[in-house]
Amino acid sequence: MIRVGLVGFGMAGKVFHAPMITAVEGLELAAVVERNSRNAEAEYPEVTTHTSLDEMLEDASLELIVVATPNTLHVPQAEQALKAGRHVVVDKPVAITSAEIAGLMKVANDSGKMLIPFHNRRWDSDFQTLQKIVAGGQLGRIVAVESTFDRWRQLPKLETWRDKGGPGTGILLDLGTHLADQALHLFGLPEAVSAEVLVERDTAVANDSFTIRLYYPRNVVTLSANCLSATSRPRFTVRATKGNYVKCCLDPQEAKLKESHRVTPVGWGTEPAERWGKLTLEVGSPTSGNVITQPVEPIPGDYRLYYAGVRDAILGKAEPPVAARDAFHTARVLEWAEQSWAEKRTVSCEWVPATGQLQSE
Repeated sequence: MIRVGLVGFGMAGKVFHAPMITAVEGLELAAVVERNSRNAEAEYPEVTTHTSLDEMLEDASLELIVVATPNTLHVPQAEQALKAGRHVVVDKPVAITSAEIAGLMKVANDSGKMLIPFHNRRWDSDFQTLQKIVAGGQLGRIVAVESTFDRWRQLPKLETWRDKGGPGTGILLDLGTHLADQALHLFGLPEAVSAEVLVERDTAVANDSFTIRLYYPRNVVTLSANCLSATSRPRFTVRATKGNYVKCCLDPQEAKLKESHRVTPVGWGTEPAERWGKLTLEVGSPTSGNVITQPVEPIPGDYRLYYAGVRDAILGKAEPPVAARDAFHTARVLEWAEQSWAEKRTVSCEWVPATGQLQSE
């Protein structure tokens, strides 16, 4: 049994981390850091509450520390845990800059412990299904992919750290990390980046809308998210030489976790048939113009697979489910996106390997 300490019990800790840790065999949620409350004990009576990371790290039985605090705290807390000889999972984004991630990778390498980014949306139902379709080759050569994450939130919550402005805030680091990571995981490192990073809502002070284009030798991936979409665009739109694929609606896991803070035993990560994506393929000769559209039964999403991967990596049975260098590459893309918007130009990507990583390039 791997004993786990969770730093922070806000939305990330309560909704995403604690339910998954407690749902995975071989992991035990043993301790939580809450400076001013004991909310975790109400939901998980068996945990021990600590008021600081210093205090938590005095428990030598904890092998894994999960950092789920505001973004500006990720680096110092992850570094402290690594230097204390613990494996570390860090909620996204691992750090505000790629340079900080490279620094943490060096600390992990020096300590002989793993730094594992929490890029959980690789285990979304929609993305798992998209990966299968692309790998299957039915669509032929992919020409263009649009990946969107639309919300309807007219008023920013200026009292919260995500919306109040300043380092580590805004939708680009929040949702942009997920969308960029998915694109890089599917297509690899792009050759160039262009972007718009905007503040659209009247009272907003942090960026709340972005569109990023990743340029590859023979295809373009467009990533976008905003807070003023009362009618959401498709989650994925794929155009290719032999057909198209369109998927509406977001993966259901987050909504279910917000409701119950638990993984339900039946039908987890599944979607009703009316939410399934549609695959449109050419029928007959290339000149016939005939197409057929059919629903695609999705692969169920399951964030538990991320933490099962963390468990297996600690036990030496597998590589980490997400490599630290993936967080570095994702951060570089987002930095180039900001540079593109600031300079109103397309930025060429110069991929310099991150240093100090535990896993080799």
